[in-house]
Amino acid sequence: MSQIRFIIRYLKYLLHAQTRHGVHSPFVYSLFSDAIRIDQKKYYAYDKIEYLRSLLLKNNAEIQITDLGAGSKINPARKRKIADIAKYSAKPPKMAQLLFRLVLYLKPKNIIELGTSLGISTAYLSSPLKHTKVYTLEGCPETAAIALQNFKKLDLKNIELTLGNFDKTFPEILKNAETVDLVFIDGNHTKEATLRYFYQCLDKVHNDSFIIFDDIHWSKDMEEAWTSICANEKVCVSVDLFFMGIVFFRKQQVKEHFILKF
Repeated sequence: MSQIRFIIRYLKYLLHAQTRHGVHSPFVYSLFSDAIRIDQKKYYAYDKIEYLRSLLLKNNAEIQITDLGAGSKINPARKRKIADIAKYSAKPPKMAQLLFRLVLYLKPKNIIELGTSLGISTAYLSSPLKHTKVYTLEGCPETAAIALQNFKKLDLKNIELTLGNFDKTFPEILKNAETVDLVFIDGNHTKEATLRYFYQCLDKVHNDSFIIFDDIHWSKDMEEAWTSICANEKVCVSVDLFFMGIVFFRKQQVKEHFILKF
C-alpha cells in the first residue's frame, strides 16, 4: 500500500471511529473503557520492558535476518542492526501496552503469538498474569536467540519459544492444545497466510476466545483478509483499532462490527 493510500485509510478510520459514548454493547463498552482507552494508566511491568527496549534501541550489533513472511517495507536487508529491528519491527509502546491491558482484563489462560521478533510484545503478553502460558513462534534463529536473552533479563518464566516456519509450527502447537484463549497473529502479513492462520484457529476457539490481528490496514490484501474474517459466521464481535483488529466468538452477542478510536 502506498504511503498516500495508507494516510487516506487512516483519515477514513478517524472519521468513522467511535468513542465509548457511541458504543451500545455493554461488553464492548466495558472493554473500551477498562482495557483499550486507559492508556494513560501505567502498570508495574511497563518500566522494566521499556528500559529493555531502550537498550535494544542503542544496540548497533548486526544479525542475519531470516524472513519467511511478507518482509519489511522499511528495511528489506537480510542483515540488520538490532537497534533498527527494535525501532521498526517491535510493537511501539502504545500498541504493546494495549496487549498487556487486554490480557489483564480478559485473563486468557493460554496465549499463542505468531511473530516473536525481539520479544517486546511477548514480554507484554506474558507479564500481566504469571500463570498464563505464552507460546511464541519465531522464524528467525538469530532474532529468537535475542528474544530468549530478553525473557531471561525480565525473569519471565511462563514463555515457551518455538523456532521454525509458522506453516509447520503453528498447526503443531494447535494440535497439542485442547482449546486456545488468545492468539496474536503478528507475522507473515499476507492475505493468504492470515486467513489460513485464522481458519486453523477455529476448531480450537471457545466462547471466550479472542484473536488479535496486527496491521489489518498494512496492505490491500490485509484489509481484504480482515473483511473476510469479520464476516465469518463464527465471529460475533469485531473491533477495528486501525493498527490492530480483535475478533470475539461470544455467542450471546449480536453480530456487530466496531471501529473504535485508539
